[in-house]
Amino acid sequence: MKPIWIVDDDESIRWVLEKALARENLATRSFANARDAVAALEHETPQVLVSDIRMPGDSGLDLLQLVKQRHPGLPVIIITAFSDLDSAVAAFQGGAFEYLAKPFDIDKAVELIRRALDESLRESSIESGPAATPEILGQAPAMQEVFRAIGRLSQSNVTVLITGESGTGKELVARALHKHSPRAEQPFIAINTAAIPKDLLESELFGHERGAFTGAQTTRRGRFEQAEGGTLFMDEIGDMPFDLQTRLLRVLSDGHFYRVGGHSPLKANVRVITATHQNLEQRVRDGLFREDLYHRLNVIRLRLPSLRERREDIPILVRHFLVQSARQLGVEAKRMSDPTLAFLQQLELPGNVRQLENLCNWITVMAPGQTVEVKDLPLELTQGQASAAHVPAAVATEAAMPQHHGSVQPLAPPPLAASPEGWLSLLELQAAGMLSSGQQDVMDVLGRQFESALIRTALKYTHGRKNDAAIRLGIGRNTITRKIAELGIDGAKDD
Repeated sequence: MKPIWIVDDDESIRWVLEKALARENLATRSFANARDAVAALEHETPQVLVSDIRMPGDSGLDLLQLVKQRHPGLPVIIITAFSDLDSAVAAFQGGAFEYLAKPFDIDKAVELIRRALDESLRESSIESGPAATPEILGQAPAMQEVFRAIGRLSQSNVTVLITGESGTGKELVARALHKHSPRAEQPFIAINTAAIPKDLLESELFGHERGAFTGAQTTRRGRFEQAEGGTLFMDEIGDMPFDLQTRLLRVLSDGHFYRVGGHSPLKANVRVITATHQNLEQRVRDGLFREDLYHRLNVIRLRLPSLRERREDIPILVRHFLVQSARQLGVEAKRMSDPTLAFLQQLELPGNVRQLENLCNWITVMAPGQTVEVKDLPLELTQGQASAAHVPAAVATEAAMPQHHGSVQPLAPPPLAASPEGWLSLLELQAAGMLSSGQQDVMDVLGRQFESALIRTALKYTHGRKNDAAIRLGIGRNTITRKIAELGIDGAKDD
């Protein structure tokens, strides 16, 4: 285990912490200023870093910012005076693990450092996990075909179109294509074109100049510039607005683009990988997608199988997701009994791998005991095959919900087991996963999924009548009409 670093210009504080941690058989290394600690970081890293805020030269907040840039998982404890509570708030915003207020109780300080140490060791085990775990899990023949295709494309820069149902892992495959390509050392930038409002998508992709529109106070680089030399992955490409399709085609054709409000062409050295769960050929026939753009994107097509086509992979996926979820919560991983795994393998699971992952998150939070039996699963899965095809309310994401058209029978009220605490815990897990992966549009993506799930459910209850659905949801008629159009919800009709 690596030592604990103490950074403080007060020699007495360094001495007290050193002696207290030595009694706990914990190695330490001390620095009188942030500059020396930064220099040492060039060659080694601590297990935990404890730093004062106010020091000659660089402050503890400056040190915190630098450490978080280089070592995001390293716990940093900030020492502050009572009068520095504003600084303590700034420390938390900068990613500090916790803060110690002066004068502090030495036993409480050691206890806090112990907690940070446990967190650091847990993070280390999580970070070392992927080395032993394949980036994409699957032993079924259908997945082996996908692996072979990734291997054949490993040294190519060709444009790839990934198709498959929602939740099959299209972004994972895109990341694997990037990781095994000549561009692996350059950025991988992902964007979901369906999750960004139409009037903002152009700026997201191509950037904008200062003053290009109201609120554009600074020049901003778009995703094409951010991905320079690397790979740009555009998910849900079938939802791209028609006018933006023309701009994308121009970039793919001659490799140049303009920022919004710009007059100087920029060169794009980017490999483009796109994905969709929609039938692009049908959208071309319907006049919703440009045929010339379709042919530009469809150079190599890679189809991902649904989970129904690879049921033999469910046990290894379940084990992986249960371990992953347990690590996120800092608890012991649960296991599924053989009858439970066999039961899951016979379900339809329309949300595919994403639905299975969310189910494992639900189990980690809600299921009693360490061994999960069939009776411990959400009631919606166990109350017969008719209801088993539907994902439970506490597990579902918008993408996992089955699509319905026309008139349908109202759903029965959800069982009491699908408690608010359950789905809120899962929402927190989902948000945590997105934030830890560096995704920037978490609020927008989850907000759109939440709104879409509510509106789709209300439309089922009202046989597709949107005015009745608006009344039940407590929103206006114009609001639901706009939301249905923005979210691309089918099956709605006027009363």
